[in-house]
Amino acid sequence: MRTMSLYESGESSGAVSLEALCNGELKGAITGEVNLRDLAYYTVRGGFPENLDAEPENAFLLPQAYLDAILDDDSQRIDNKKYDTAKMRLLLRSLARNESTTATKSKLLSDIKKNDDETIDADTATTYLDVFERLFLIDNQPPFSANIRSSVRVKQSEKWHFCDPSLACALLKATPERLIGDLNTFGFMFEALAERDLKIYAESFGANLYHYQDYSNKEVDAVIELSDGRWCAFEIKLGANQIDKAA
Repeated sequence: MRTMSLYESGESSGAVSLEALCNGELKGAITGEVNLRDLAYYTVRGGFPENLDAEPENAFLLPQAYLDAILDDDSQRIDNKKYDTAKMRLLLRSLARNESTTATKSKLLSDIKKNDDETIDADTATTYLDVFERLFLIDNQPPFSANIRSSVRVKQSEKWHFCDPSLACALLKATPERLIGDLNTFGFMFEALAERDLKIYAESFGANLYHYQDYSNKEVDAVIELSDGRWCAFEIKLGANQIDKAA
């Protein structure tokens, strides 16, 4: 079970069908005005049902409490081991700083050293990442290749995602106002929000969500593969002024 999509929480009209798009039905639809501050709020608030009516200044509290509960309780019981929750938090913060990227594990560890002046060894990081995945904190986006015999070398790195972008925002103490003031970070968090919903909508009709990245610097933010092997590519941008660049 995933957190709620924007359609489920009432912010998306549902005027455009992803399934119809993937089947070539390209029809224009009026979806309403998009407000940047609203998008920032939806990203920080997330799709947790109990958080839907949270005030913007308090939207981070529930995701933060959820993380605390997972680390202080669930993570200590999953393998009947006592894990170092302080180091787990360091790794989670690094994942938050690298949300919606394909950063390597070594990059995550280097990021911790640079930003927190702490070290975690590679084996410990691997163990913690496995715990996070089993506790459904992270929900990564696998790589896609349309042709397994292609001469193009496709990177086989997953794109890092929390199960909900609000968790990354809570770890970075990112309020809606702080996201508005840092559009670069906001862009990665917005991509996570969009890909969370794409995954939910795609799975409703038996499709799967991937990303594409090769060694020739070609990449696609989101690729939806249908059950019959057909696929559709999506580029995600925060501003309409980037549409031509995205195309």
